[in-house]
Amino acid sequence: MNLSLIFTRILFTLLSLFFMVTYVVSSSGDASMANILIGVFAGLGLTALLIGSDLLFRKFNLRSFNISIIGLFLGYLMGQALVLTFDAFLHISALSFTLAPATREIFEIGLFLFGLYLGTVMTIRSSDELYVSIPFVKFAPTAQKKKDLLIDSSVLSDVRIIDVCTTGVFDFYLVLPRFVVKELYGQIETADEATKEKAKRCLETIKKLEGMPNLGLRYNDTDFPEVKDMTSKLIRLSRLIDCNILTADISRVQMASIEAVRIINIHSLSNALKPLTQTGEFIKIKVQRYGKEPRQGVGYLEDGTMVVINGGGKFIGEVIDAQVLSVKHTSSGRMIFCNALDSDSDDDFSDYYENDSDYDDDFRK
Repeated sequence: MNLSLIFTRILFTLLSLFFMVTYVVSSSGDASMANILIGVFAGLGLTALLIGSDLLFRKFNLRSFNISIIGLFLGYLMGQALVLTFDAFLHISALSFTLAPATREIFEIGLFLFGLYLGTVMTIRSSDELYVSIPFVKFAPTAQKKKDLLIDSSVLSDVRIIDVCTTGVFDFYLVLPRFVVKELYGQIETADEATKEKAKRCLETIKKLEGMPNLGLRYNDTDFPEVKDMTSKLIRLSRLIDCNILTADISRVQMASIEAVRIINIHSLSNALKPLTQTGEFIKIKVQRYGKEPRQGVGYLEDGTMVVINGGGKFIGEVIDAQVLSVKHTSSGRMIFCNALDSDSDDDFSDYYENDSDYDDDFRK
């Protein structure tokens, strides 16, 4: 416990004793020892109440305190507005003559408490968006580095986002813009069946994300009517509320790099989580087609990783054993080069490492 806190508690203890003793003596008009003791005990009780409230709220930081105060103020205004509206309604209607004063007071107290509670709770829940409504004021700690994720329709159309969210890796908010949802409902009304099915799949994903109790999914109502391009809207919103963008569209990644906005691509995340294959490791792979070079075969692992097999051209449709020679990381993912153990060839891939753009094209497909 620091010295400033000890000094503050001692100061308020003395103030509580002084005011309570003064109050008891002045109210009774008798400065007897009994009244002084009553004042002392009352002061000690008040001190215990103050210190107890301090211990109860010691985990609250200054940001939470400020947000609560603003919420109480806005809730007070909302409650007063509801009470004034109710009084005006009674004044212009015949209910003012039939409603008993006690019943009227109960209604007014109920409306005031409802407005106070609703305003406070809404302010606390939307604390991160207060700086949008109050220009140049942002109620967030300056040392906070963790940012929320702004999701778009391309992520919603990828069902892998549900599996990622169920893992609990997202311990921050996922922000879904209202204009994205509005666009999805507009696509459902189009005549294009493919677009309609994609939009329906996105809306089903939204419902599943809403049903996850441990996932912080919230909506953002900010829109830019003057901007027609959806990517430009997402980038402007991400810069406005200071969050990153989670997408599955590579074009948005390229555009955001120009706008200095951080983009997290779900395909890059998937490639990064693929199991590693070490040089010299033995794998079983099904040869599915011929490669670009003679006697080469091409197969795919369960996660979609492309495997180029030297000497695998004569085993099309068969599952063979192969030894990994090298693992190449490309912009499209990871490629594995290996030798077929069932082949008597001693060739390697030394001639192919420098010119494998054809394999990159196939991998992207």
